[in-house]
Amino acid sequence: MTSSNSRFRRACSVAALSAFAGLALDYARATDAPNAASAAAADIAPAERLLFLSTHLKGVQPQTELDYSVDRSGPPAKEKDTVKVLVVSADNANGDARITDHRGPVEMSGEGLPCNPVILYFLEHDVAEMQQLTGGQRRYFQRRVRLALAANPAITAVTRDAQGKKVNARQIVIQPYLDDPNGSRFSQYVGKRYTFVMSDAVPGQVLLIRTEVPGSNNDFSHPVQIETLSYQGALRSLTPPPGKKMPDKSVNAPRASN
Repeated sequence: MTSSNSRFRRACSVAALSAFAGLALDYARATDAPNAASAAAADIAPAERLLFLSTHLKGVQPQTELDYSVDRSGPPAKEKDTVKVLVVSADNANGDARITDHRGPVEMSGEGLPCNPVILYFLEHDVAEMQQLTGGQRRYFQRRVRLALAANPAITAVTRDAQGKKVNARQIVIQPYLDDPNGSRFSQYVGKRYTFVMSDAVPGQVLLIRTEVPGSNNDFSHPVQIETLSYQGALRSLTPPPGKKMPDKSVNAPRASN
């Protein structure tokens, strides 16, 4: 990866830190309403609940590392990465799961949400990249993604491959920028499609997240940009050496490989 691409990714990472900062607070206000049938709670769409309010890490043992591959194809760069989620406490009961990528530890802004933090990681980087590519505001792109998920998109039962096996999964597909009144400012990305595939058959429940920017005439068979995060496996019982404690969030989390 060139130095210019590295600088681009670092810029995206810095910008991403606060991109979804208000997400946890917004959902907490709704779900903590005294009346469970309150309008605020009722307004949370099933797709939002599935992605952000589900306890995806329930059943995952402490000191388990979940590994995800990330493949990016198209501008600004083609590159691969491995993202690791270290589940520190059983079921992530303490909300202390940690994320690392090729840069090292990644601080997340979605504290308070019970979901697999790799979802927020992917979305935060996506909206930060949209800002870098278009010159728009990341909070605008964040809002479009959230509105698309709040618009009650279909949750479709699908069958997908997971480590060589067919598994049942649920799929959500959104196109946040279709009919966007400001779409002329970023016309190349108006048709951008987001696909989320969730499955109870894999630890952490995130099987795949993908974004695709279609080619001319909305041609998804020849996309100009694809980014895919996909589940690769789990390493269990990552215990520290005898007499040593697990590092805190400021230190690199254990890795399966360098």
